[in-house]
Amino acid sequence: CCPPGKPTLYGSVTRRGLSSDGVPDIVASEGFVVGEVTKKSILISCPHENVSTKFLAPYTSFCRIHQKSITCLDISSGGGLGVSTSTDGTMKIWQAANGEIRRLLEGHVYDVNCCRFFPSGLVVLSGGMDAQLKIWSAEDASCVVTFKGHKGGILDTAIVDRGRNVLSCSRDGTARLWDCGKSACLGVIADCGSPINGIAVGAADDSLNLGTPEKPPSEREVGTEGKILLLAREDKKLQGVGLQSRQPVFLFVGSDAFNCCTFLSSTYILAGTQDGNIYQLDVRNTNAPIQVIHRSGAPVLSLLPYRDGFIASQGN
Repeated sequence: CCPPGKPTLYGSVTRRGLSSDGVPDIVASEGFVVGEVTKKSILISCPHENVSTKFLAPYTSFCRIHQKSITCLDISSGGGLGVSTSTDGTMKIWQAANGEIRRLLEGHVYDVNCCRFFPSGLVVLSGGMDAQLKIWSAEDASCVVTFKGHKGGILDTAIVDRGRNVLSCSRDGTARLWDCGKSACLGVIADCGSPINGIAVGAADDSLNLGTPEKPPSEREVGTEGKILLLAREDKKLQGVGLQSRQPVFLFVGSDAFNCCTFLSSTYILAGTQDGNIYQLDVRNTNAPIQVIHRSGAPVLSLLPYRDGFIASQGN
């Protein structure tokens, strides 16, 4: 148990045996208490600090999809297919029910950093260290479109509405908007001079002033109006930009490099840093965070809204 500003408390858990219904009988050393134990979970609390953690065993493990670390994954909107990339250099599509590999997506040079399904679930968007953004058919694994324009590795992507336009961000410090139909860049949304590690696009609260474009947007831009783009930057800044206007909306300075960001609603956003902070902000007033969650000093690697809360993954 790591209470902020106090010495870490260490303990151990021991299994004494099995109960008649096959659930392990587990006890904890001094300072810790074992609560509910099921075949798939153990609840351990530290009464002195009034904290508890539930450890879950996976219901299913797919061990044969990749040989090395998985760097990114997504599940199709219908839940039928998964896509994932790995440090083994591969990107694969597989059945979400049983982990059976369906397609190998080959075409990037070097590592693939990010992958996601379009809302249709039939098409995949990926970005790699080769500075290329690619669109793939999940049905026959063909690469339908390749976008070129970034000068550095692509670190994250986002899809606008149903996917006629997509977004990417890169080590080159830019976030770009692309037209899938004509495979062309519609514009540089932001140029930060610092790598952009993560992006998220969402509908902005009506009261927010997103600015006006300096020139009329292309008719190829679809669904950019009223949207705000979040940029999680390496230089410790979280930025909001009007997607259609390309105008800055806010700039928040955090404790370390921002790795990821997401929308909880049209007003509330989350962003995670390299030193383990999760900031919750109100886009209407980003002077001070609503809350800062710090569970450990491990980097916050990804954030996802879930029911009334969110899921965070950390590098520990």
